[in-house]
Formats: sequence, C-alpha cells, structure tokens
Amino acid sequence: MAASAAPPVFSDSHVHLTNYLQEGPDARRFLEVMGTRVERAALFGIPLQQKWSHRTSGDRPPPCSLLSNARLYYYSFTDAQIAMEYLSLPPEARARFDPMITGFNPTDMYGADHVRRVLQTFPGVFTGIGEFTIHAQFVTSKISDEVASLRDPALDRLLEFAGEVGLVVLVHNDMDAPFPEEGAAPAYLAQMKELLRRHPRTRIIWAHVGVGRIARPVESHAAIIASILDDPAFDHVCFDISWDEVAKYLDITPESARNVAELVNRRADRFLFGTDLVGPTDEATYFAVYDLYGRLWERLTEEASELVRRGNYRRLFDEARRKVRAWEAAHPHAG
Repeated sequence: MAASAAPPVFSDSHVHLTNYLQEGPDARRFLEVMGTRVERAALFGIPLQQKWSHRTSGDRPPPCSLLSNARLYYYSFTDAQIAMEYLSLPPEARARFDPMITGFNPTDMYGADHVRRVLQTFPGVFTGIGEFTIHAQFVTSKISDEVASLRDPALDRLLEFAGEVGLVVLVHNDMDAPFPEEGAAPAYLAQMKELLRRHPRTRIIWAHVGVGRIARPVESHAAIIASILDDPAFDHVCFDISWDEVAKYLDITPESARNVAELVNRRADRFLFGTDLVGPTDEATYFAVYDLYGRLWERLTEEASELVRRGNYRRLFDEARRKVRAWEAAHPHAG
C-alpha cells in the first residue's frame, strides 16, 4: 500500500501574487509552488502601481524597487486581476485560496464603496481586505496622494464596513518611526490602539507584529504585544508573523528569542504565519522564508506550533467565508 501524503506544513496568511508593476505568476503556477506543503493561502496583489514617468526615466522604466525614485499610485484593477485568477481555477483549487481586496485608497471616503462594489461584482470570491498600508517606511512617502492616517474617517468607514460584512482585515502599520528619538514613545502605537478600540466588531490582523523594513522592534516590544493580547478590548485583534525582514529580529539576543517564544506559546490562538513573498515563482525562495523561522518553531509547543502554522488560519478565514457569503446573498448586485 502506498504511503499517505504528509500533512501540509503551514497555511500562508500573507502572500502577494503581484509586485509593484502588477507582474507575477498566475494562480496555477503559484499552486505548483505551494505543492502539498501549503494547505491554504490568503491571496492578494499589491494595491499600488509604480509609475513610469518619461520625464524622469525616459524610455527605460525604473526598476521595480521601493529604493527607486519612482512614485506609487493606487491601482484598483488589482482586485479584478485577483478575482479572475481565482475564477480560472477548478473548484478544488479555489478551496485552497482566500482572495483579498486591496485596490482601495484608505484616505478616500469611497474606499468602503469600492469594497462593496467588488464583493457584488465578484460574489463568492473574496474573504477579506488587505494587505493595505497606513504607516510604512519606503511605501507611504512615495504615494502620489494624501498621506494615510490612523485617525482618518475614511479608514474608520472602511473598517466599519468590513465588520458589517465579516471580512478579515490585514493592515500594515509600523509601530514606530524608522529612526526614533531615544526614550520616545513608539510614534504610532497609541493611534493604532485607538483605531483597534473603535472597531471591536472587525477581525483585524496587524501585519508583521508592527515591525517594518527599517522600523525595528521597540523597547519591550513583546511586552507591548502581550498587553494588547491580554486586554479584552482587543479580543478581535491578531498578529501575523511574516516576512524575512521580521525573522531577522527574532534571534538578536537569546532573551529576545525566548521572549517571543514564550509569548507565542502563551497566546498561540492569536498569531498566524505568512511568508509575505511578492510574486513567488520557485519553491526554494518561497519555503526559505518558512525556514528562517526555524528557531521559533523549535521553541514552540506542538499545540502552539499547529495553531500558528495552520489552525488559526482555518478558524479566522473559515468564519470570514461564511459571513461574507451570507452578506453577499443578502445584498445581491442591484444591476
């Protein structure tokens, strides 16, 4: 008798099918990359397009890099691209994906209306919104529009609607500025906590545990996350442990590694794992991110590891699927 296939290793709560040029593999190729090691994935593009300005770059487009001088602008068509990729798959393959809506401007009061239109145009497809960005080094400063704010009524309207529908929300917001003054409070922590308190009905995943490419963990970072998780006012908030940039902070010191593992073991029901890969096309690069977290997996209990890698994904996204499908059935497209 042939041996049964090994169970999947993880579900990916954070992966981009496309980059800042809206390029990337199709969904079928990404399924091949996932293979049998990945159970499910929250699938989304990037809501920003890098501009090719002939005045500054001439006939040669700028490289797809946040380090270039090229500006970024919101690109709503990404949602239609993701929907069509998803719909091109057979039903058994679709079951492994949870597409997310990203093509809205979080400073626009019509952002919630965009989400509504996408849901009604592509019923049965989307499960959440995000990843979208409020404060992030190398991203928000390059956007050709108003600077996003955690206190913007447009963001509140968006999150209120997400809670009404049941959509999972994945938001990137650095907890602190890149080069903070010594002893200063984290620049965006208080505002982020205020935002989370204002939307208790909305399931929110704070991406990268509040860390950015340049924005390092703040002093007592694990203790701050623990205080949020222990506060009943934030029972609707989870964190994703994602990105190779975040992995490098885990083992800065033996104490930091121990603190992270102790926190995750104690509140394993509130963390999800994601790769945060952009347009993954090969297995080696894709699974290398998971391997970077090897020391964390070694320090977790078996139960905690299973929850972070797969169990919490199933719980959060299965619940969202049910709620969103029910909302769609009650609010069919008027046209």
